[in-house]
Amino acid sequence: MNSVRTLYVCYFGLREPLVQTQVLPYLRQLRSEQVAISLLTFEPRLHETWTSEELSQQRAALSAEGISWHYLKYHKRPSLPATIYDMALGAWTVMRLMKREGVRIVHARNHVPAVMGAVARKLKGARMVFDIRGFMPEEYTDAGVWPEHGYLYRGLKRVERYLLDVSDAFVVLTEKARALVFPGCSDRDSRGRPIEVIPCCVDFARFAAAGETDRDTTRAELKLAGRRVIVYVGSFGGWYLTDEMSEFLAVAQEQDPATFSLILTQSPGELVSKKLVQLGIDQQDFLVTQVTPAQVPRYLQAADIAISFIKPCYSKQSSSPTKIAEYLASGLPLVCNAGVGDLDKLIEANGAGVLLHDFNRAAYLKALEQIDAMRAEKNLAARLREVARQEFDLEKVGRVRYRRLYERLLHRMRSERTFADS
Repeated sequence: MNSVRTLYVCYFGLREPLVQTQVLPYLRQLRSEQVAISLLTFEPRLHETWTSEELSQQRAALSAEGISWHYLKYHKRPSLPATIYDMALGAWTVMRLMKREGVRIVHARNHVPAVMGAVARKLKGARMVFDIRGFMPEEYTDAGVWPEHGYLYRGLKRVERYLLDVSDAFVVLTEKARALVFPGCSDRDSRGRPIEVIPCCVDFARFAAAGETDRDTTRAELKLAGRRVIVYVGSFGGWYLTDEMSEFLAVAQEQDPATFSLILTQSPGELVSKKLVQLGIDQQDFLVTQVTPAQVPRYLQAADIAISFIKPCYSKQSSSPTKIAEYLASGLPLVCNAGVGDLDKLIEANGAGVLLHDFNRAAYLKALEQIDAMRAEKNLAARLREVARQEFDLEKVGRVRYRRLYERLLHRMRSERTFADS
């Protein structure tokens, strides 16, 4: 077996920021002489947002990079029947691609694609990498979408246990997740199946061009001269602590009236804008806007401090927020709450920022004083960028660990084939 083709199944659309900044960069790094890449995505509003010409152009562009792209329409409503339909059609498509393209491995990004992969594994003998991006059953309950221990939660937990049983290799995002899912295991589980901890990494090429010139230009455009800029990138609602982040920004504004809050989000802007105004922040002192993934590095360069407040619940032990890697790659010190993934260890071991243990005015003021003192450190930005390179570099961390996982899986496949032939 000189090479193998893997089909990466992602239950998102190709244009979504997560796919552009995480999925595609990883696949470019995984592709090698040993591993050929196919990709299956599920496109929301397929016929409304893509023309036939655009689909052909995108497929050709990815093909030039060695990625064979396939797509299905994503169905949203009614939620459960739509997802079941997508899983059934997805499983059929996976098996069809196994025959057409010689796919031997299904790389499933999270639970829904893993169900498709499990069907293909059972019926057609595919091997499956279960890329566990999060504790999906707990995520739904922690976000308030499902009742705790309801029938949907219990059903998905049964599915999850089955997926963990039949998979051939695993990826988790955090050391905490590995300890919870595979207690006592390191690079292999009790059955010898390979495991890798691969956090959400960052492509430093995206940030290399955003230097001091862009910082000065962006700050001038936003009229930020002489202001302390606190930035947040990401969503609101669910397990993202919208109220707490808004209150922190309000306290920061009181502590230093020169503070400017820069919020880059795909969520409806009014979710946070209204809250900031209610807390007494003047509209000239904040900006809530939506930007493309390509624009994020430029805006981050204009900031001084970055924040991320996430509900410290069970499901978030598996969380590796992409924004953290992007913040550090931009040289920004962090203010984060404790209890999320491996962030406590990251921040404390590397002096990368301040951890909040309480959500109240006194805790916010103390954190602001600490982070302002930290900003006086000479060459702080360069040091934090180096932390990002050590912990989250796409090539030195992401590529190395994904390829190592595949090498171990391929070795097992070869060994089993040799045993079967003997």
